[in-house]
Amino acid sequence: MTQTLIWTVVALIVIGVYLSWTAGRLDRLHSRIDAARAALDAQLLRRASVTQELATSGVLDPAASIVLYEAAHAARQAEEDQREVAESELSQALRAVFGEPEQMDLVRQAPGGEEAAGELAQAVRRVPMARRFHNDAVRAARALRRHRTVRWLRLAGHAPFPLAFEMDDEPPVALADRPA
Repeated sequence: MTQTLIWTVVALIVIGVYLSWTAGRLDRLHSRIDAARAALDAQLLRRASVTQELATSGVLDPAASIVLYEAAHAARQAEEDQREVAESELSQALRAVFGEPEQMDLVRQAPGGEEAAGELAQAVRRVPMARRFHNDAVRAARALRRHRTVRWLRLAGHAPFPLAFEMDDEPPVALADRPA
């Protein structure tokens, strides 16, 4: 009788430790998602800001300046539910303007153009990495939240179901790490 009670208490302690560990792991994943989303937002904002600065610098021709400025402004002002579309449109505008390496060469030759081109290239390259980190954290949290134990015992609490950030973030040829 006493031995059965001891084994029951041990089993309950082991189950309690496992559930606590799982809930803690889920909480850490949600924190990681929040941090990755903040980093992604910062990189998207930086890309839009650098694009707007370049568009208003007078280095580009007027048509390219207008296209880039409007796309960057729309990306900065987009509501949360339209953010992915606006950021994808900024990526498309960057590809349209800097699709040919010659356009970037013209920017580099202008006064202050080398620095502007470097900042834009760096900002454009960091967005896919930040998005990948965010989406990896979302994927890990979703996988854990799909487990029966997590669902049945509601270990996720009231945390919203994590959503991936899907956008077109392909860099222009002239700003890619390795031009084609």
